Amino acid sequence: MDAAGQAIEAADLLRQTARFGTEEKRVPGTVAHCVVARTASGFNSDQSRRRTRRKVVLEAVVYIDARKCSVIETRAAQRTCIQLEAERAYQCEPRAGIGAKANDIAGIGRNLRLEQHDFEHLVAGATWKRRWVIIDSGKYMEKQSAQPGPGIALDFCGLEFSSPIVLLSGCVGFGEEYTRVAGFSNRDAGAVVLKGTTLQARTGNAPHRIYETPMGMLNAIGLQNPGARHVVERILPQLDFTETRFIANVSGSTIDEYVEVTRLFDDSPIDAIEINISCPNVKEGGVQFGNYPDMSARVVAACRKATSKPLITKLSPNQTDIVENARRCIEAGSNALAVINTVMGMAIDTLRQEAVLGNVQGGLSGPAIKPIALLKVFQVYQVAAPHGVPIIGQGGIVNARDAIEFILAGATAIGIGTGLFYDPMLLPKINAGLVEYLQSAGCSSLRELVGRANPASRASKARALGPG
Repeated sequence: MDAAGQAIEAADLLRQTARFGTEEKRVPGTVAHCVVARTASGFNSDQSRRRTRRKVVLEAVVYIDARKCSVIETRAAQRTCIQLEAERAYQCEPRAGIGAKANDIAGIGRNLRLEQHDFEHLVAGATWKRRWVIIDSGKYMEKQSAQPGPGIALDFCGLEFSSPIVLLSGCVGFGEEYTRVAGFSNRDAGAVVLKGTTLQARTGNAPHRIYETPMGMLNAIGLQNPGARHVVERILPQLDFTETRFIANVSGSTIDEYVEVTRLFDDSPIDAIEINISCPNVKEGGVQFGNYPDMSARVVAACRKATSKPLITKLSPNQTDIVENARRCIEAGSNALAVINTVMGMAIDTLRQEAVLGNVQGGLSGPAIKPIALLKVFQVYQVAAPHGVPIIGQGGIVNARDAIEFILAGATAIGIGTGLFYDPMLLPKINAGLVEYLQSAGCSSLRELVGRANPASRASKARALGPG
């Protein structure tokens, strides 16, 4: 299509937006500003992470502020690839206008999946760059290069995280579960860890699977998942790999299964792979890989040979020596460590006089395990720091202060899971709290705070400076 044709199509798109009026309870003051640009092949970023490219036939710039939501209705152009880009630095206060059921607004949600969060819920001082993309299948993707606040972006195993927050496996499904909640956005997280995946589909444990406890919850889901091939072939293509980083969680009952699942994810757009070594080894009588350093190292070494992607090993607190296990996993090729997984526990129904969970035992998470997790991060950092291996600190984090404690103990990133069950809007609050703490501490980045409360941090700095 030549420039004249692009201009005609752009004008047509603008005319279509005129029929969406405020009297119909749609997006208030909808105005579209369209600027036709040169055609281009493919998307402008993350080319190496996409295996297919589609031709962009129209590029438009859309400016958005707190009072004027500038949107282009794209139904008439779903068979083309339209790239809409908006850049603006601003601070928005929460205000009414879009409402909780954003997917029903003027039909726009069915194409762009706009949410109230997209316009109203931003961290103070944040700079956002949005790119709305409609590909020829009519699916929405959004490229957004976000800095939720100065200094909290980080490099994690060579991956750029816009925030230190990592959404933990099993708590957000396969990346889409919380996006159904108005106001929630994966963009507020630096990365999302997908649900634990095995080679074959699993139905999980018998009910009950979840039980709330004082300051926490027990879960015994049992790795219910549709199988690795289904995830790679059906689920990953539905994810927007430009909104955040997505990390696969690999589980298995044998080393061979771990390797095969890792290979499948290696040949996918996934950004990194987390190894869940808390699974039972059926060939060894059901003992957990993660409870024994030798077995943990064997799993990591085998997976290391199956992928060039960053490997994150998720360590169990239910073992005798987590520090030795961490050391062995690092030597076997783990690029990062996730500390910790859930703590084993149970609950009993006193009326029925039997275990509440169908599996009898389950994993305890939530604020109740925070002191345990914090100590484990503190201990593991002492062996990880000399190797430059980053830690995702996780276990009971429900606010910015919790997150800061984990960072001071030695965590580079912090994992949020059960905390989302308490407050789905937790992520931007933590991001804002981290920014505020950095400013009050006179620091320019979170990197300056990692391990500051840990003697191992001072020792590592001393070694880096050398003698004298």
